[in-house]
Amino acid sequence: MAYATIDDPSAYFKVQLYTGDGGTTQAITFNDTDTNMQPDWVWVKMRSEAQSHILVDSVRGANKYLGANHTGAEGTDINSVTAFGSDGFTVGNDDSVNKNTGTYVSWSWKAGTTSGLSGGNITPSSYSFNVSAGFGIYKYTGNGSSDQTIPHGLGKKPQMVFFKRLDSGTNWVTQSNTSGNRVQMVLNDTSAYNTDSRLGASDSWDTTNFNVGTYGDMNSSGDPHVAYVFCNIKGYSKVGEYLGNNNANGPFVHTGFRPAWFIIKRTGSTDGWLMGDNKRIGYNDGNYWVEANVNDNEDGGTADRIDILSNGFKINNAWSKINAADTYLYMAFADAPLVNSNGIPVNAR
Repeated sequence: MAYATIDDPSAYFKVQLYTGDGGTTQAITFNDTDTNMQPDWVWVKMRSEAQSHILVDSVRGANKYLGANHTGAEGTDINSVTAFGSDGFTVGNDDSVNKNTGTYVSWSWKAGTTSGLSGGNITPSSYSFNVSAGFGIYKYTGNGSSDQTIPHGLGKKPQMVFFKRLDSGTNWVTQSNTSGNRVQMVLNDTSAYNTDSRLGASDSWDTTNFNVGTYGDMNSSGDPHVAYVFCNIKGYSKVGEYLGNNNANGPFVHTGFRPAWFIIKRTGSTDGWLMGDNKRIGYNDGNYWVEANVNDNEDGGTADRIDILSNGFKINNAWSKINAADTYLYMAFADAPLVNSNGIPVNAR
């Protein structure tokens, strides 16, 4: 059995629940007992009301936000996520992040390396990446040309990239290595897979570069863009696909770890991007959902269930958003590897 390279996933990824206090600022400290982590990408969603998803990263800077559920350009809000701390982040008093008595969930990733990148047709103007975690954030200026390489420094082939133009109301381009060449879905809507010759050639992603095409949403000439890049790391992160069976006894999806967070998207039809984690109720027979492509409040129902297991997740319903007779794209991050580097197995919960 191959062991994990990351024994403590909490050093690189955190799920955090909190309640807003409506104050000028509130420091959100990760309340697990594991390793401290200064985040570089923070994604916040209000659970109790309909509010936009707020995405902030250390490359673009605190106060600079994007919304996963809409096409809006990058905004500036001194009352949104205002700072990244040594083990958490600080929010202002905007309702989307800190309404009094409102409930929230946040997902945070660590990057950290901010120098040393060079080469490619487009070199990012600023960036932060983490080789161990297989994750990077890259801000770059587009040049409008086809098949332009961008260095990522991760030393592994990327499996998923989210692209967003920053200065204009454009879609989030989502490409995955599982989907086929020049194929995308759109994070801010329910679109199925579609092929477009203007996209970058995901088949050409390698251990050094990812790339972009002539499509303005990812490579508009002279305009700023951001890309969030993910590689598969054994025992920590996994991008893949599974085939639904439209049955209450749904498929088991092997990840090689006990998931802390996952996002799932039906690829052949118009269904939303479902996001679950191990903190909102937490484990089996009642995982709460939010959808990345809408601003709706959390779905607290228990009929559409996924069981979190020690080595993946199991679907126990025929809900079309996660288990029609269709193919589904997913990305997951670990709470704990199935077997750590010392050969010690994890429990299911």
